[in-house]
Amino acid sequence: MEDVQILLLVPLVLVQIGIQVFALIDLIRRARVKGGNKVLWAIIVLLGGLLGALVYIVLGREEE
Repeated sequence: MEDVQILLLVPLVLVQIGIQVFALIDLIRRARVKGGNKVLWAIIVLLGGLLGALVYIVLGREEE
């Protein structure tokens, strides 16, 4: 892989990690989530990558 390709890939990876960290912190701080199973949502966020984190943010958060 060329250096230019790596330089373009680094910001995308950082954004993905940032969104996953945000989703996990939000999951920990919330009293309740949809479906009631925080462990399952944590697995979805961790294993699902960016898509898993976005699914949690859009569908998993329950209004307090």
